[in-house]
Amino acid sequence: MTNFLLNFAKEQAAKLKQARGFELPDFKVGDTVNVKYKITEGGTTRIQAFKGVVIARTKSFANYAATFTVRKISSGIGVERKFPLYSPLLAGIEISKQGVVRRSKLYYLRNLTGKASRIKEKLDFLEATGAVEASSSNE
Repeated sequence: MTNFLLNFAKEQAAKLKQARGFELPDFKVGDTVNVKYKITEGGTTRIQAFKGVVIARTKSFANYAATFTVRKISSGIGVERKFPLYSPLLAGIEISKQGVVRRSKLYYLRNLTGKASRIKEKLDFLEATGAVEASSSNE
């Protein structure tokens, strides 16, 4: 029975990847990501961006029901949103910064504000994307 469910979950994930048309980037907890999600209001569908720090990532059976939680500060209030990783409503994920963390869940960020809630940034990520050359050429 479990082999059947495992195979079914893998087939569904493969179908979704093919229908989506893009591959999800390899992001981790502590990364700052820009999640683009399809929102339907009435008869119209639009894409809304949610930029924040990934504070948790969960795995589920066959990784098909995996989710990740993104936290941002909006008007001084902390806002968290949980996204399913294999959702057809997920339009894209862009990694803007990679963080250096030593935990798998960053729930302690809920109690921190201001500079205390910053996460140390991985510097070689900027060099790999070419952001360092672009900023030095502007000077």
